[in-house]
Amino acid sequence: MTAAIASVRTPDDQFEGLSGYDFEPHYIDPLPGGTGLRMHYLDEGPKDAEHTFLCLHGEPTWSYLYRKMIPVFVESGARVVAPDFFGFGRSDKPTEDDTYTFDFHLDSLAAFIEHLGLKNVTLVCQDWGGLLGLTLPIRVPGLVSRLVIMNTALGVALGPVTKGFAEWRDYVKNTPDFDVAKLMRRSVPGITEAEAAAYEAPFVDASYKAGVRTFPAIVPVTPEMGGVEISRKAASFWSTQWDGPTFMAVGEQDPVLGPKVMKMVRGMIRGCPDPLMLPHAGHFVQECGDEVARAALAAFAAS
Repeated sequence: MTAAIASVRTPDDQFEGLSGYDFEPHYIDPLPGGTGLRMHYLDEGPKDAEHTFLCLHGEPTWSYLYRKMIPVFVESGARVVAPDFFGFGRSDKPTEDDTYTFDFHLDSLAAFIEHLGLKNVTLVCQDWGGLLGLTLPIRVPGLVSRLVIMNTALGVALGPVTKGFAEWRDYVKNTPDFDVAKLMRRSVPGITEAEAAAYEAPFVDASYKAGVRTFPAIVPVTPEMGGVEISRKAASFWSTQWDGPTFMAVGEQDPVLGPKVMKMVRGMIRGCPDPLMLPHAGHFVQECGDEVARAALAAFAAS
């Protein structure tokens, strides 16, 4: 029997009255897989909808990131599911950095999808949501029928990392209790103090931030790292086998995964049309979520 993983759980009162976030929490407790951990997710819209939007967040965010996109997708008649990865949001947070690996996150995501029985999924991904989510056609074949992709990449380890990413990885490594709200204020033009605080809400102190500390360090950037093999298989899938509709939005102010990187990602995705370029947006494209969601729905309807 696998021993339960040591973890902390953010108190519920941390999530009371968050700006623009009025969604009912849902939990799988425990998520199958032997970890003993509880996973949180949002689940809006009809369960029997034709399309399910699976919205995957990245670093150091959580499902709060999708608060502007979810209502637009639900308005279209779809179901929207947005989990918090372990270590983030309202999900349990293992306290040991070594717990967090690429496979730990991918296994948990696959178990979540299987538990809910998701199908005909529109994958909505950015940052680590893409690093993990873009491998789902290999891990869960037949799941993804449409793609909404924003500033992200696949961990195929084909060359040196960008200067921006190297600086970000080093900063997080050397700042184990870094201020998430401060990062969001610096990264998102026009974000309010209340919104920035909401991003910080899950992380009571440094003991809650092992997942935040670890994500940059486990991005698959060298051939021996976990996640490279499945990411390379996924890259082959997207470039040679993918035949579903794709919508891409690019935050032009992103210093890590901006237009240059996204141009390469677009070249990897078979049939990817011209992206929606957002000159006013940075890394966290979902902060322009209503605009992006409506444009994605219009593009899918046209196709």
